[in-house]
Amino acid sequence: MAGATGAELDDMQGLLRSAFRTLPDACFAMYTLGEAAGGRRFLSRIAGRVTSAAARDVPVATQVALSATGLRAIGLPDAVVGGFSLEFQAGIAAPQRSRFLGDNLGRWTWGMPGGPRVDVLVCTYARTSEELHAEVAKVDAAAAEGGGSDAKRLETRTLSPTEPFGFLDGISDPFVPELASRAQVANPPAAQPVPLGEFVLGYRDIYGLLTQRPVLPHSVDPANLLPTVPPGTDQGNPEGGADLGRNGSYLVLRTLGQDTAGFDRYVREQASASGLDAELLAAKMVGRWRSGASLVMSPDRDRPYLADANDFGYHVDDPRGLRCPIGAHVRRANPRDSLDPSPGSAQSLAVTDRHRIMRRGRKFTDADGTAGLHFVALNANLGRQFEFVQHTWLNNPKFGDLYDDVDPLVGPRGERSVFTVPDQPLRRRFADLPDFVTTLGGAYLFLPGLRALHYLCEGLW
Repeated sequence: MAGATGAELDDMQGLLRSAFRTLPDACFAMYTLGEAAGGRRFLSRIAGRVTSAAARDVPVATQVALSATGLRAIGLPDAVVGGFSLEFQAGIAAPQRSRFLGDNLGRWTWGMPGGPRVDVLVCTYARTSEELHAEVAKVDAAAAEGGGSDAKRLETRTLSPTEPFGFLDGISDPFVPELASRAQVANPPAAQPVPLGEFVLGYRDIYGLLTQRPVLPHSVDPANLLPTVPPGTDQGNPEGGADLGRNGSYLVLRTLGQDTAGFDRYVREQASASGLDAELLAAKMVGRWRSGASLVMSPDRDRPYLADANDFGYHVDDPRGLRCPIGAHVRRANPRDSLDPSPGSAQSLAVTDRHRIMRRGRKFTDADGTAGLHFVALNANLGRQFEFVQHTWLNNPKFGDLYDDVDPLVGPRGERSVFTVPDQPLRRRFADLPDFVTTLGGAYLFLPGLRALHYLCEGLW
């Protein structure tokens, strides 16, 4: 089944097209594999249960991803693993990666060096908790049969439209026509479409190129399980071959603990001291009101009917950040038309579109009361997309000509933690921001296409 412009939806996992919002219960289970044949047997047992992007109205959906260590654990040769991106091969917890991302591995509860190795991630979504538990039990049985062991189990809360701080979530995901529903294609958003290759390997990206991925000699795919790269069609693989990456994506998984009580307390105290309304200060830090309405479109009070109104720019409508501060979380995460070389132009929007990600996260509340978000992002280029946004936009104290501000929600706290609110006649500065969000674990994984997943089960290399 192909999408509007040839996307092979039946070979893509469903998470690329949907956040499975009709399936409110979910569990993210991670496993450590044993010997290679057992690991492949585990994958074989669950490969047929994986939900494709072409499926509709399923009661249960299963998605499978593997880390670089997981690919090696099933016996994939190092030379083939070397065809994936360097960021993926190193892993998110590698010293150079964690420093770049501003992570403190000492706070992690899973995914850190020395802990249980995360080889396979199985994400299960269901209509009811009973259906969820039944499906997860089948996956656990398949893992045990293949000699696998639990690395970490991430439970989630029943799906709701807001994130733990109480703000409407899931706004402003990029518009990709090939992955959109018929209704979205018929009534597309105002935002310009982003190429499919920014999120799915084997398709042209925003530069018109095919992102790096492993393309194998046809000799190691005698059954022709993998898609074919014709000679001369891929600048990185001029001789063509069997495409292990096509219809796959890189999946970023991070557990983010959120201090919701601390956030509300800080906002109340600082608002009282500065004479601001507490809800306005919270909205200034996020860049939207709790309803989702943008500060650019509604700077003075929350107007919930504007929650879906997304056709605005920052440079054109609010160049100095008097409505939505330049350092606000959503303005950093998606700067829209505010970046050089020509703010307010199509060129500026194109610069932003080079760094978009798809978000597919779920909320959680642990037994100890810790609340937060299991952040899930999909992208075809970890360095240019997820890592760039985290390092260069969220963690950067010089973002947008600021001086010493990092993201007020998720930025790493240094000796000084400051949030600046432009105002007239004088700006306001809020100091000593506590850690509202703490990263508690993370992994980089490869979400393979369904043909690639079946190939990995066979061990033909």
